[in-house]
Amino acid sequence: MPGPPTGAGAPPGTVPGMARTRPSGHDTAILTIAGHEVAISHPEKVFFPKRGETKLDLVNYYIAVTEPLMRAMGGRPVLMQRFPNGAGGSSFFQKRVPKSRPDWLDTTMVQTVNGTPSNAMVATDVAHVAWAVNIGCLGFHVWAFVAADPDHTDELRLDLDPQPGTGFEHARAAARELKSLLDDLGLVGYPKTTGKRGIHVYLRLLPRWDAYQVRSAAVAAARELERRRPDILTAAWWKEERGRRIFVDYNQNAPHKTVFGAWSVRDRVTGPVSTPFSWDELDDIDPEALTLASVPERLAARGDPWQAMNEHPQSLEPLLALHERDMASGLQDAPWPPVYPKMPNEPSRVAPSRARKDAEPES
Repeated sequence: MPGPPTGAGAPPGTVPGMARTRPSGHDTAILTIAGHEVAISHPEKVFFPKRGETKLDLVNYYIAVTEPLMRAMGGRPVLMQRFPNGAGGSSFFQKRVPKSRPDWLDTTMVQTVNGTPSNAMVATDVAHVAWAVNIGCLGFHVWAFVAADPDHTDELRLDLDPQPGTGFEHARAAARELKSLLDDLGLVGYPKTTGKRGIHVYLRLLPRWDAYQVRSAAVAAARELERRRPDILTAAWWKEERGRRIFVDYNQNAPHKTVFGAWSVRDRVTGPVSTPFSWDELDDIDPEALTLASVPERLAARGDPWQAMNEHPQSLEPLLALHERDMASGLQDAPWPPVYPKMPNEPSRVAPSRARKDAEPES
């Protein structure tokens, strides 16, 4: 049985007994997690300088939130971002699982946004998460499908992204409008903080649609929100057109795109967590207070706000009907990110100011 987490700011809820451990020298702890032995090298290495949480504290945080974490990303491929020196340090994306991995580690072939195939880790259980933490992963960027069914995207993610001059209060107002739209369509969204300044709202879908259809639905939602509240919301891809509004980032649903996962810890020295919350908390939720030091206690007291998400997968048809209406009215597809090939019915990938300048006659 392990002792308490080693860091000065050990997260509430990380109590002895969450993982069995045996000593392996001063620089390695061997933990038994989900039936697997996971070696944690340098367990006392500080990952989050604000309160002094260590690598082992981060492992114990993920063990403390195992149940909701696995509901949110269990069975999904994840893109790992490694921070060798902890939060605040340099990082790099691990697009392929290293060859030096345990034989029990589950992987699957995925494609990155530029079409490159790679062997990604599957978040099968929390032992996989702990193994990734050991190599410097703080949080996880998650694909929108389960590894067992890569042809169907079962998660729509609406990213309410504050632009310069806006902040979390503006994201709250945007989230209220999004909830109203979903209510009108008979759909249920599940919100979470991003761990930064914005809000993500997820919809669990029936496994019937591919990523292109899910993105089309997200474009339709973004455009409808802009129609309803053009003063606070925008679907404009080009930054010069967004103004001081919340951008509804529909391209987070493009094929092969990953989004920072629920319950994952961000790479800031305070250790903020991308935390699910219920709609009745929207007016009071404080993203700065949701950290690996506080979230386990919050979870123990309030439970998982996303607990029912997987029990009630939903149809994409109400949003696809909005998309079909927009296409019938003559709208083109919304712009794609530059790493994707040119798509049918996509407008020119030239910023409006540049297009105007190019159209000006020579003097």
